[in-house]
Amino acid sequence: MASPTSHTPIDTEKAPKGIWGSVLLPIDNSGSINWQDFEEQVEILCASNLAGIYTNGTAGEFYNQTEAEFEKVTGIVAEAAKKQGKPFQIGVSNSNPRIARNRFAQVAALSPDAVQITLPDWWPPSWAEIERFVDGMQEVAGQTPIILYNPPHAKVRLDLHQIDVLQKRIPNLVGVKLAAGDKCWYSDLQNLHPNLSVFVPGHKVAFGRPLGADGSYSNVACISPEGATRHWQMIETDLDAAIELEARINEFFEQYVFPLARTKTLSDPALDKLLAAIGQWGPIGPRLLWPYDGASIDDVQTLASAVRRALPELF
Repeated sequence: MASPTSHTPIDTEKAPKGIWGSVLLPIDNSGSINWQDFEEQVEILCASNLAGIYTNGTAGEFYNQTEAEFEKVTGIVAEAAKKQGKPFQIGVSNSNPRIARNRFAQVAALSPDAVQITLPDWWPPSWAEIERFVDGMQEVAGQTPIILYNPPHAKVRLDLHQIDVLQKRIPNLVGVKLAAGDKCWYSDLQNLHPNLSVFVPGHKVAFGRPLGADGSYSNVACISPEGATRHWQMIETDLDAAIELEARINEFFEQYVFPLARTKTLSDPALDKLLAAIGQWGPIGPRLLWPYDGASIDDVQTLASAVRRALPELF
């Protein structure tokens, strides 16, 4: 395998910023992806004020797609985004690292603004295996920027020092998506490369942006793409108001959303699709691909009313 240090560095000053929205999967009554609704949703997201859109994150159910579905999702998004001039990223994550690498090699030809990857996750990789994996992804990347997604439920959680080591190893690494932390965590963040974008959860951006967060692959954008972008802009124009709104966003999540993970054991993707369903900005319902459970219609109706009472600014 070629040494990653032999690669011509990409322009890291073009690292992504701002609020990015997830492309979700509309599921019909038969349990299949409704491709007509999918295309309508992508058109809505491309016409929004989001900084960009991305496929196959956790909310996009990347872990439960066939290769044919992956290719169709990717093709539709790339075509629509290019047509409307919307920046887009493609997620290639897979529990099989060989499939993830093959996906990367294929989608690089579509010239996405970045490709999102996760570490191999069926069996926790050692540090040597992590290095071997990222070297392999770098090898097929060409000039495509890389975003590393390291979620809280990953079998290997990277600390900021390890991310710094990987950033020095992988010339294409321009961003990371992390759960973030407190002020001490953000202080440590300053030791990372200044052109490495750090993305944090959507309900933590008002806290994080003044401390160094560069944007979010946003769960709040699942509720309202336009509302999430307005909140991001508010951080710059009226920080106190943005912090107050974020406090209410978190209160809404604590009262209405997170309890469903405990009482109904709903997954993070189920919660994200619930947020999109209550936002009612596009043809997204709460169903997930088989065999996973989504929220009920009663939950959607209850939260759709509650979110408009609690967070009218998002609408």
